[in-house]
Amino acid sequence: MRLLLKFLDKMRCFRKRSTIPFLVALITFLLFINLYIEDGYVLEEDKRQLRETSMHPLNSERYVHTFKEITNFSGTINVTYRYLAGTPLPRKKYLTIGLSSVKRKRGNYLLETIKSIFDQSSYEELKEIVVVVHLADFDLAWCESLVHEISRKFGHHIIAGRLLVIHAPEEYYPSLDGLKRNYNDPEDRVRFRSKQNVDYAFLLNFCTNLSDFYMMLEDDVRCSRNFLTALKKVVASREGSYWVMLEFSKLGYIGKLYHSRDLPRLAHFLLMFYQEMPCDWLLIHFRGLLAQKDAIRFKPSLFQHMGYYSSYKGAENKLKDDDFEEDSLDIPDNPPASLYTNINVFESYDAAKAYSSVDEYFWGKAPSTGDFYVIVFNKATKISKIKIITGTDDRQNDILHHGALEVGEKLVGTKKGRQCSSYITLGEFKNGNIEVHDVDHKIVFDIECVRIVVTASQKEWLIIRSISLWTTQGASQ
Repeated sequence: MRLLLKFLDKMRCFRKRSTIPFLVALITFLLFINLYIEDGYVLEEDKRQLRETSMHPLNSERYVHTFKEITNFSGTINVTYRYLAGTPLPRKKYLTIGLSSVKRKRGNYLLETIKSIFDQSSYEELKEIVVVVHLADFDLAWCESLVHEISRKFGHHIIAGRLLVIHAPEEYYPSLDGLKRNYNDPEDRVRFRSKQNVDYAFLLNFCTNLSDFYMMLEDDVRCSRNFLTALKKVVASREGSYWVMLEFSKLGYIGKLYHSRDLPRLAHFLLMFYQEMPCDWLLIHFRGLLAQKDAIRFKPSLFQHMGYYSSYKGAENKLKDDDFEEDSLDIPDNPPASLYTNINVFESYDAAKAYSSVDEYFWGKAPSTGDFYVIVFNKATKISKIKIITGTDDRQNDILHHGALEVGEKLVGTKKGRQCSSYITLGEFKNGNIEVHDVDHKIVFDIECVRIVVTASQKEWLIIRSISLWTTQGASQ
């Protein structure tokens, strides 16, 4: 305002000479002031608010609201990529697998990682995936040499449109000098992790429209057999529930699954905070700001870290995921369903946690005769196998001591929700567990409910650690 008054004082003496020039000058000045105030103040305010999100609890509604408002990005970042091998196909796939790789001082595992992705996938699974490799090193000679190796070993996958290799030119990168020295990291470490954030941002940006889902891997990973089929089972079981990120490994930026529609926002987010913290910390803030408070991680892990030397200075990195299994075909289908129980639930150990592949469980207070836990499917299904485990290693008495497993049909609405009106008993629990095979051969109808019934009261509380169902339709259901 002070600037405006000074300007008007200076302009007062010119009014009599010419009204039009005065108005033109005044309008120009006001527009300038407006742009300066809006762009400068709003930009700084947005930066301030976003910086604060990294220092406050992730469940703060205030910051969720702020982030959603100021990062409503629907467009991609303007980067002109170099296609080093392959071109995108017009048809969307089910899954894009993204890898970012730079030159390492010791060892290079990228070719082994690509080989594992393709070797561990069936021909039918290969039709549904596309692998995008971002060679993010500024040494173009190294990039060209590696592309030659990739093309020689995986040429048929490139021709089939299953493998793309890209490069984002250095001129699109923000400054990597004079960065914030957060966490007392040395300057070269800050530069490395900041550039890595940008590498991933450009990779995510490129992959936005290639598929329905996006999986982030690192460039030194081994895959479990038929990992796509296992992943699809998990996604199908989460139908109707809200999630931002599903985790299929507990390590780093390995095995993290997103909806492709969220990639533009995530790419912008990584660019905004590229110098603040490592990418695997940023992704936790990202999903928290989009209202997924807790991690959703599945077991067994589908991906294993195999690199011995880090891409940062070739330092040793012996991290392994002890939940990894080479063969993931036995992951249950657990079709979408609603869960009900009349057992008194302890704290937040609710019924849904027993039905998920996540490492959680249902925990209820001492049940009485006739108490139940029931699964009501969204649509009737044929089930081939049911396996239920109660109790945990550290609470071995909190099992179902006396109980029966039933399956039902003929859904009816009640005050407490939908229930089946007719049930058939499949078997009794033994030592807290039950496993029934060939259910589809024993039951003639399509099953609408699965029910656990307490047949005798017990003093001990009840933990239902896992409920696993396999359907005859598998992941296609």
